[in-house]
Amino acid sequence: MHQEHQYLNLLKEVLEKGTENIDRGTGAKSWSVFGRQTRYDLSKDFPLLTTKKVYWKGVLHELYWFLSGQTNIKYLVDNNIHIWDDYPYKIYAKKDDMPQLTKEEFIANIKENGEFAKQHGELPRIYGEMWRKWPTKRGDTIDQLQWVINELKEDPFARNAIVSSWNPEYLYTMASFKDACRFPICHNMYQLSIKDGKLSLQLYQRTADLFLGVPFNIASYALLVIVLAQILEVKPGEFIHTFGDAHIYENHVDQAREQLSREPRLFPQVKIDEKIKSLADFTPDLVVLENYDSHPAVKGELTVAGGLYEKEQIDQTNL
Repeated sequence: MHQEHQYLNLLKEVLEKGTENIDRGTGAKSWSVFGRQTRYDLSKDFPLLTTKKVYWKGVLHELYWFLSGQTNIKYLVDNNIHIWDDYPYKIYAKKDDMPQLTKEEFIANIKENGEFAKQHGELPRIYGEMWRKWPTKRGDTIDQLQWVINELKEDPFARNAIVSSWNPEYLYTMASFKDACRFPICHNMYQLSIKDGKLSLQLYQRTADLFLGVPFNIASYALLVIVLAQILEVKPGEFIHTFGDAHIYENHVDQAREQLSREPRLFPQVKIDEKIKSLADFTPDLVVLENYDSHPAVKGELTVAGGLYEKEQIDQTNL
């Protein structure tokens, strides 16, 4: 069976059997199931879905953004990657003391004005910071990903090679209002393991936008495995994708049905330059995607839901 059918079967299950959900902050409707898993053997090919065209350039530059520990969307905007635009714009639009801008004007300012980008393009406590610069009570930071690499080099049988993005100090009503992350951390923890000379990664994704986000997540973490395997001088093994709430938003239902009407094609291959020997060596130009033959893209709008529910925190504004 083609590996893509795992994803398609989950898409079909949610459409046919999913439970209706309403996001309390936005009113967005979705249907979901809870607790599922898919597995992709990376020794065979690369799981870039073929039943619709996946935005490979975005996958590549976003992973670099994470791995380099960045938190400002300016790098992405400068490379014409706009998958993260909505979140800092949403924060900006709620500021009463700033000129009201359309999203297009906001992004143009991010691109053209370094000071504006520095002030308004930040998404603190996002994945890159939590992976590479986890803030501690001591006032310093922890590079979780580099620590994991070091652990696996010293002990290939290590069972503690975990990277977490879930820090309660900055999340939801667990945080003070001023410290709370305005972006909902979705793929919140992953663990690496070496078995029989192959590196595998299991991701726990607490909430998953199946139509729009998950194809992107699959490719991103599969590429992460390939990069880390080369740094660790082992072969790529599996990407194991474990889901909490797997859902399809109301505005993606027709698109999901269109995708399900298509037959998967052969997966492509990814090659990375041998000069990548450390995290610092990784740059997007050292990765090549080969033989990607997909069906046409199926467009869907991002549903900005699931973040900080500010109504519950209004009394904490000055904390």
